[in-house]
Amino acid sequence: MSDSNIPLPERLRPRDLSEIIGQDHLLGEQAPLRQMIDQGHLPSIIFWGPPGVGKTTIALLLAQAIDRPFVSLSALNTGVKERREIIADGGDLMPPVVFIDEIHRFNKSQQDALLNAVEKGKITLIGATTENPSFEVNSALLSRCQVYTLNALDADAIQTLLLQAIKNDPFLKERYIQIEEFEALVQFAAGDARKALNLIELIAGTFEPDVENIVTNAMVVKVAQQNIARYDKSGEQHYDLVSAFIKSIRGSDPDATLYWMARMLKGGEDPVFIARRMLIAASEDIGNSNPNALLLAGECFRSVQAVGMPECR
Repeated sequence: MSDSNIPLPERLRPRDLSEIIGQDHLLGEQAPLRQMIDQGHLPSIIFWGPPGVGKTTIALLLAQAIDRPFVSLSALNTGVKERREIIADGGDLMPPVVFIDEIHRFNKSQQDALLNAVEKGKITLIGATTENPSFEVNSALLSRCQVYTLNALDADAIQTLLLQAIKNDPFLKERYIQIEEFEALVQFAAGDARKALNLIELIAGTFEPDVENIVTNAMVVKVAQQNIARYDKSGEQHYDLVSAFIKSIRGSDPDATLYWMARMLKGGEDPVFIARRMLIAASEDIGNSNPNALLLAGECFRSVQAVGMPECR
């Protein structure tokens, strides 16, 4: 397979911990993971963070840094037999680093099956999750792991990532790309390195090679068409956004209230759920200070039920 057929995020996957962008709080000088690796020590870890921030890559590079075997599993397609074989093969001298992507998708019994191996040092577990591990990982397993939060990439990190990409990747280099405006790229990436790299590769695919090509906000919007908001209707972000929505109502901030409502609707939230939360807020948070609020919220709730999307917006 030619390199051009391999997606850009894979072609540019960091090969050393020093190449990781946006996680200096964990991997910079004097940062906890950096100090552990310098001492040749790696505990069992749960990485918690949004998609595209480097959880899988960091896990692999940590194992390489201490010369340990690395086994990657997915909670979606790994059976009981495969997990047992890996745990049984774990050696005392070279216990493998076992990386489990989306560990929150393991049920309680599946997570419990890892306890003995982790406790006895047969494996070093690195789990990755986009959900709050306090809710989604068993307390017994959680107590045996160190939880580290990986941050969504900020605007500076996305800009650095893109500039390195157009400088180092052969496919992008031959198109002489100059990024004149970064705002749209940063907005569409939404803190996700993978999304940023896929987008710049998509844009580069529209360019002729061996001539200078300028990237502008208008071009990014045209190529990307639409930014689908990152939102999990049953996960951590669901509760974060509805909490911000309710607190904005409680704080008498109409602009913030509308913003958080728009975020939920953009992410595909059920408008009946939002209307129900408004009904609860009118009763619990506003109450007797404005009795009409409950009547208005009730009518709004019934209207949303009757009309549905998109008219109820």
